[in-house]
Amino acid sequence: MPGTSRMPVSLRNSFTVKKGGSSSQLLSLNIDLFRNIVFFLFLLRWSRKGLLKLKGRGVFGTFADAYIAIRRNLYGLFLRAPGVRSQVQKQVSEAIAKVQAKLVPSGPGIVRYLNLPKEGWSEETVLKELATLAEMDHTRWEDGFVSGAVYHGGDALIKIQTEAFGKFTVANPIHPDVFPGVRKMEAEIVSMVLALFNAPSGAAGVTTSGGTESILMACLSARQKAYAERGVTEPEMILPETGHTAFRKAGSYFGIKVHLVACPAPNYQVDIRSVSRLINSNTVLLVGSAPNFPHGIIDDITALSKLAVKRRIPLHVDCCLGSFLVPFLEKAGFETELFDFRLKGVTSISCDTHKYGFAPKGNSTVLYRDTSLRSYQYFISPDWSGGVYASPSIAGSRPGALIAGCWASLMTVGEAGYIEACSSIVGATKKIISAIEENPGLNNDLEVLGHPLVSVVAFSSKTLDIYDIADAMTAKGWHLNSLQSPPAIHVAVTLPIVKVWEKLVGDLEAVIEGEKEKERVRIVEGKGAKGKSVGDSAALYGVAGSLPNKSVVVELASGFLDTLYKA
Repeated sequence: MPGTSRMPVSLRNSFTVKKGGSSSQLLSLNIDLFRNIVFFLFLLRWSRKGLLKLKGRGVFGTFADAYIAIRRNLYGLFLRAPGVRSQVQKQVSEAIAKVQAKLVPSGPGIVRYLNLPKEGWSEETVLKELATLAEMDHTRWEDGFVSGAVYHGGDALIKIQTEAFGKFTVANPIHPDVFPGVRKMEAEIVSMVLALFNAPSGAAGVTTSGGTESILMACLSARQKAYAERGVTEPEMILPETGHTAFRKAGSYFGIKVHLVACPAPNYQVDIRSVSRLINSNTVLLVGSAPNFPHGIIDDITALSKLAVKRRIPLHVDCCLGSFLVPFLEKAGFETELFDFRLKGVTSISCDTHKYGFAPKGNSTVLYRDTSLRSYQYFISPDWSGGVYASPSIAGSRPGALIAGCWASLMTVGEAGYIEACSSIVGATKKIISAIEENPGLNNDLEVLGHPLVSVVAFSSKTLDIYDIADAMTAKGWHLNSLQSPPAIHVAVTLPIVKVWEKLVGDLEAVIEGEKEKERVRIVEGKGAKGKSVGDSAALYGVAGSLPNKSVVVELASGFLDTLYKA
């Protein structure tokens, strides 16, 4: 066209190629930039984790954790090696078979009911079979030979609980309009327990199926609060290593990283300085026990409370075991420590009414300083096609009969009854402690761990294998609790044990003398003082429990759980 300059074809082609090349180069640069950003974020994330680890555990603690992890993984590989694995599996199978032989009865007199009867049984037949089941061979908790486990309030109380069950067998608190009496009793139970723990005005709580659910709900509430108010997406909680394992379960269920803090001798309380070092922007909950299950020690809740207030982090106090004893220690005339809502940092408490509250099994409470904390554990589904659904805790339907049994128990025993029970139970515990510390037949070989104030006394041995002592006590009909880290035994005193604590001490003295006599015989025979431990406790805690990799223990525990459902 006249007056219009045209670019030569060769130049136009050259320009097109260059333009295409520039687009390709730009795309390549963008991809490289994206990769660099991703790598930078990855590096930043893990650098931050590393720095938090160093801050929380220190240089030596970090290297120690790394060493333990490497050792555990290497030992795990060793256990899976050809030849080793088959031997381990053989021993595990033998151990599980032994458990099954003990727990699953067999023989000509045992009848198994694996299908529904074609025709329903008569009342007489059912009651006769129930009586047979109740009298199956078992450790005699009725005679006070079982540590903890059965928190018996007396035959008269059981009779009242049974009456309460009968009146509310079909009741379900998910329908408060259908069962208004259950709603009223549940609210009153929460109110009574809140008052025991000196809750402030505006405090709240719910009943649960047990201590584990109470702890789960407290952890869930703390996680949800941190997410809603601080945007925490990688929650962490700091737990004494002696804290109840339900906190670890909560960590597993709810994706909360658990930091375990040592509770060193001689007081076996959580190390407050270590707790402080571990706190970071992801921390959603601090935990203390009053008392803890293993050793019966009350952590320094006052110090934890000050730390919680200073760092603005919720503090949960686990009183599931202490339940209706710790609130009455002072009134019963015993030494105590502050642990409840009188400390400003305490934001939640778990308390089992089915332990020393003597309520039927399946009853507990979780308490909060205010209603907003409780609301974080609620589940509400506003758009379900079945209607608006709301539940206060894990369960939907719940047994109103258990709530009725709990309410009846609290109202029957009353404050005076609980003070009397506290006096008897804690008094017997202190007598056992005195016997271990002062009796020449015990104090040369046994040592009480820490300074227990409530109903649990734990002791280790300075001279003998404590697990041999545990197995020998089992042979005498006792059902005590074996502990690990450190190796020990504990006794959780209940009302039935109060009646036989002197026999417990006497049998313990006889067992220790028996174990020392075995050592003397072995020395005379030239076999050395220490023999091979062969009992159940020695096998589980002394041998398998000492392995750096706990996979064998996990298999044993899994086999035990499977056995529970073997008909």
